[in-house]
Amino acid sequence: MSRRAWLSVGALAATTLVGSAAAAFPHVVREGETLAQIAERTYGRVQMEQVLVAANALDAGAGVPIMPGLRLEVPALGHHRVTAGETWAILAERLLGTADRSDVLALSNDTWPWLEPTDGQEIIVPYNLRYVVGQHDTLLTIAYRFLGKRDHAWMLDKYNHLKQDPLRRGMVILVPLTDLPLTAQGKAEAASSGALVRSEGAGRARDAQRRVDAELPQLAGDVRSGRYIDAVARASRLLGYGDLARVQIATVQRHLLEAYVALDATGLAETACAAWREADPAARLDPIELSPKIVRACTSSTELHLRAPSPDPAPPIPADAGGGR
Repeated sequence: MSRRAWLSVGALAATTLVGSAAAAFPHVVREGETLAQIAERTYGRVQMEQVLVAANALDAGAGVPIMPGLRLEVPALGHHRVTAGETWAILAERLLGTADRSDVLALSNDTWPWLEPTDGQEIIVPYNLRYVVGQHDTLLTIAYRFLGKRDHAWMLDKYNHLKQDPLRRGMVILVPLTDLPLTAQGKAEAASSGALVRSEGAGRARDAQRRVDAELPQLAGDVRSGRYIDAVARASRLLGYGDLARVQIATVQRHLLEAYVALDATGLAETACAAWREADPAARLDPIELSPKIVRACTSSTELHLRAPSPDPAPPIPADAGGGR
């Protein structure tokens, strides 16, 4: 088969398999700009020029000037806020084109495929780089070039449904890129092009959630060591990050509940318990695991909720209402 035919088949397959969450944004080349300059300004690394070359099907060496007015696609990560019931397989099918890319999606978010995402969690969506295979390319060399590790060749094989078939010159394969951090200038350009509108916050929620994950062990340590005032301060700060996953909110409120109970702040303990159980409806008031004071605070919060005043029913209308004697 000719190179043109392979390219057409590969491009059709790539188009069919790509999801709709790509967050790439356009850049119009200015007078005197080179790909290396654009890469350094956008990503902070000149080496990212090769990503721009591949994403735009260019054949340019380092520092080679490009024509002013050329419209480039600048790869960037997408972001997605998980809702209840979404699994890696569901998300992979929707965002990456097929459910069997779920393991790559999970690994891209620093977790394992068998640990499903949680409600409210913000995840990154890899950028699907379309790469035209060269004469001497192998999965090993492509994995090393774009993913930084030769042992990620298995990922490319599975991602493209190659089933260990050899690569052929002119084929188009997809490379899921996750190492695409934007500089401040890159983010500003992406925002001005509207790319971040489709990217659901451009990772702000994910950054907050990762900070919370990093500090949760310290919060637990504060409570465990009796540093209750420190625990309250830390928990309040974590909640102030905003955009947390429900499981994170439940964990922070559970620690707040214990700290407030220890400080005899009954009203605040009741509020924390209500927030904990709202974030985690499956939470149980187990008297074996929880102290009597915690159970009592939670029971009081439930009773207060149940006793909340409701509008008085309208008085019955007398049978002779409206009729005078």
